Amino acid sequence: MSEPVTINDSQFQADVLEANQPVLAYFWASWCGPCRLVSPSIDWAAGEYGDRLKIVKLEVDTNPESVKHCKVEGVPALRFYRQGEMLKAKEGAITRSQLQELLDSLLGA
Repeated sequence: MSEPVTINDSQFQADVLEANQPVLAYFWASWCGPCRLVSPSIDWAAGEYGDRLKIVKLEVDTNPESVKHCKVEGVPALRFYRQGEMLKAKEGAITRSQLQELLDSLLGA
């Protein structure tokens, strides 16, 4: 079972923009209540979609460059990339079923 990979600003270019597979970047904060609700769904998605999708986690307070690059204005936030291009941006809490729908539509499942 795959797990999300925690990265930082210095890894963003290689792990997200230059990745050879689609990437879901999950922006979160330790002080964010909705993030605590969404995190288990992100972990679940890594297990379910790990063969087709790379999931990375970035804490907003310690990664200001990635936050700025992705135009994150609130957390939790999701950014979906394919071949270095952001195809989808979502901010706010999301249920597991909403996450599954989103990933299925983006991955063509």
